[in-house]
Amino acid sequence: MPIVFDLECRSAQHRFEGWFKSSDDYTRQQERGLVACPHCGSADVGKAVQAPRLARKGNQRSEAPTKAASSQPEPVPPAPAAPLPPQAIEVLQKLAVMQAEALKSSRFVGDSFAEDARAMHYGEREAESIHGRASVEQAKELIEEGIALTPLPFAVTPPEQAN
Repeated sequence: MPIVFDLECRSAQHRFEGWFKSSDDYTRQQERGLVACPHCGSADVGKAVQAPRLARKGNQRSEAPTKAASSQPEPVPPAPAAPLPPQAIEVLQKLAVMQAEALKSSRFVGDSFAEDARAMHYGEREAESIHGRASVEQAKELIEEGIALTPLPFAVTPPEQAN
């Protein structure tokens, strides 16, 4: 089950949620500079301050603990990762701007990315700049067929899900 953290962009105080496989997954991604603000692209991101969990009063009934909760101890939150150097933040911000500009002249094709890329490569349809989703296996197959593709460094919200 994924874990959700409230995150905050330290450079512009943007708040957003981050979903991770585990606390360790968050820490690894943070250390590698892979956690970035979806609003401004800044990688100067950390966990947002949250209200602490308060112990219940003695006169309140508690719910029966679930099997998983009763058999496993509460995880210890990871130590905060060291902030990225300013030069790295600047590079990531520039990269985010470059990706946004490139996407303006590209058409989102969703899950049909591999199929559309093949059709253009083999001349079955007119070539154009597209972006979408492909599995790692699909990407490997496209590369083996000599079809050029580039993974995007930052996640893209599909147009139908954008506000």
